Parts: sequence; C-alpha cells; structure tokens
Amino acid sequence: MIGNTRITQAMKNKMAELENPFYLYDQETILGQVRRLHRDFPDFEFLYSIKTNPFLPVVKTILGEGLGLDAASLREVEIGVEYGLPKEKILYSAPGKTERDLRGAMDHAILIADSLHELEMIRRIAAEKGETPAIGVRINPDFTFAADEGVAGKFGIDEAALWSADLSGLDIVGIHVHAKSQELSADVLAHYYENMFALIERVQQHLGVTLHFANFGSGLGIPFAPGEEPLDVVGLGKRFQEMRRVCAEKWPQLKILIESGRYIVGKSGTYVTRVLDKKVSHGKTFVLLYGTLNGFARPAVGEMVRSLSDHPYPYEPIFTHVQASALLPLTDHTETETVTLAGNLCTSADIIARDVTLPRMDIGDGLALDNAGCYAAVMTPMQFAFLTPPAQLFLTADGRVMEA
Repeated sequence: MIGNTRITQAMKNKMAELENPFYLYDQETILGQVRRLHRDFPDFEFLYSIKTNPFLPVVKTILGEGLGLDAASLREVEIGVEYGLPKEKILYSAPGKTERDLRGAMDHAILIADSLHELEMIRRIAAEKGETPAIGVRINPDFTFAADEGVAGKFGIDEAALWSADLSGLDIVGIHVHAKSQELSADVLAHYYENMFALIERVQQHLGVTLHFANFGSGLGIPFAPGEEPLDVVGLGKRFQEMRRVCAEKWPQLKILIESGRYIVGKSGTYVTRVLDKKVSHGKTFVLLYGTLNGFARPAVGEMVRSLSDHPYPYEPIFTHVQASALLPLTDHTETETVTLAGNLCTSADIIARDVTLPRMDIGDGLALDNAGCYAAVMTPMQFAFLTPPAQLFLTADGRVMEA
C-alpha cells in the first residue's frame, strides 16, 4: 500500500539491489483483510480464488488462515493438495473442463459442473469407478446483480435447463453462482444474497435434493479509482448474518461459502519500476520506464481504454478504471513536471499515463504503482520481446523480503 513507510522503505531497499522491476506483496495487509472478513462474517466459510494471485507465499499465507480454495484449473487443485487441504476444502469450478481435468481432480476436489456436458462426463467417469460422486453445479440464475431476471452467459447451467436435466448417478450436494466482481455497494450485494437464498429454496424443491453448501461467488470489491468509497463490509456482514440465521433454521446442514480474491490481495501489491530514459519531443516530456505493458499491464490497458471512450464500462478483471493505480515517484525531488509515462516496448500502445504532473524523476529513479496485488502479474504479457519479467517478492509481517 503506497504511503505505508514500512513498505516504501522495503521498495527502496530492493531497488538498490535489483535492476529490473518487481512486485512487492505485503503479508500484513493480506492478514488484515482476511481477519476482517472473519470478524465481519462469522459462521461463513471463505474460499480464496487462487487465479487472482497464485504467488505461493501469498497462497500459503491465506490458506494458513483457514480458507478453502476456489480452483479454476487442475493445476490449482494440485496446489491445494500440495498444501494439504482436504477434498471438501477445494472446489473446482471452471468452464470447459476436459475429461483429463475431471479425472485428475475427482478424488481431490469437489467438482462443480459448469454444463450439461460436464454432468454427463462426470457421470460416465464415476460409473467406471463404481461411485456416485457428490458434486455441485454452477447455475446461471434467473437474476443478476442489477435485475431480478437472468441473462445469457457462458458460465453455468440455466435454471430451466437444470430442472429438466438428467441427474441420475450423481449426488447434487451444492450450487455455485458467480454473477459479478468488484461491487462496492452493500445494498446491491445484500439484494443479491437475498436472491441466492431464494435460489437455494428453488433448487431443493425442483431437484428434490438436500444441499450441503452454496457458493455465493464473490463480488466483494475494493476501491480502485480516486474518490471511490470502500465497501461497507461491517454493515453488509450484519445484514448477511440475519439472512444466515433464518437460513440456518430451515437448513441447518447448509454451509454458505464466499469467494474472495481481490478483496484480500488487491491492496497488498505494489509494482515498482524505474526510469530508463527521458526525452523531449515537440515540447512534451516523455519518461521511459522499464516493464510497463509487459510488466504490469493494467495501467497501459486503462490508458488505451481512456483514449477510446470518455465513459468506459468496467470489463473485469482486465479493465477496472482508467486510473486504477496511484503513481508514486521514488525520488527526492519536490519540484514537479508534466510528463507522459511510457514503457520500453517497441509499440506505441506501451503508455500508462499522458500529461500527468508528478515530482520530477531522473534516470534511475523509481516509480511505484499500487493496487497490484490482484490480476496483475498473472494477466500481463511478459513474453513480449524476450525482456526479463519482473520479480515477485513478499514482505513478511516481521519485515523480511523473500522470494517464492
């Protein structure tokens, strides 16, 4: 988190050691977010969406706090197994699973079927093993975050299709819905939760099953843009607890799961690069940085979107806002200058900010960008031009900086 003296000092120390850019993830921030969720949502179970940030020290810190795993690939299932998680703590939910994926995960994770085809594959594989697998289904519900009606989508099985599906040879014990990410309104989330509890009722009535878990997906957002207010997690947690109390009276066996990726790790990460060159062209000053589009892509994507639209709509997780990361020059200068920040790739798309006024930076000075803990390193095209990718580092709660 930019502005934290402990983190800033760690960044400066590593800049003195490393020539290339790096990510720095702060364990103290991660632990604070996890414990806040446990405090504000008692009696709920949380899953970490490993695709958000799979850096192993980050994953180990989070799983060490008792979270389960939302796995989006067979490899992510394997990471959970390697950590020692039991089968019931790993939920494997992703579209387009192959037969190899399903066979590899069946004994190690709760499979979440994303389609009628996946239901058929799971049934066939289980029959070969002489088993009736306990699985979940991902549902494309008849509601969204914005409306009480459904929309077409690539994820899950439509409610109407599920009601008429052949579920023989399968034990449906759970459901999964993930309708949206990055929501900052507690009112919107509370209404979504109300719809989810109603869906639980419909599923059990239509299918004649007893559900043991319902994964509500995520949606818990963090402020990215200037002026955005944080999600009122305390107030939301109180409203959710009341809904949960009513639910527990009707279905005491039911566990409620919530995924959390960016809420836990988004604010924990800082990306640090340095100035390679400066030049003036037709009266404009350009600061050339190491590893922008190919080191931390989100700021460059934001600048591209800004150049195309005055009112862009978020497209998670690739694009959140045109100013999704604050800029902190690591320089001793106090005087300012107006510059365009560009990267060192041979493409004109490698620009992260145009005509911004910042403290003056010289060649060799550093620049830190915040909100780099989620969907950052994992979604950046680091192979471009065979340049050395940024390092990933972990600042422990006791002040040590370590690699994976």
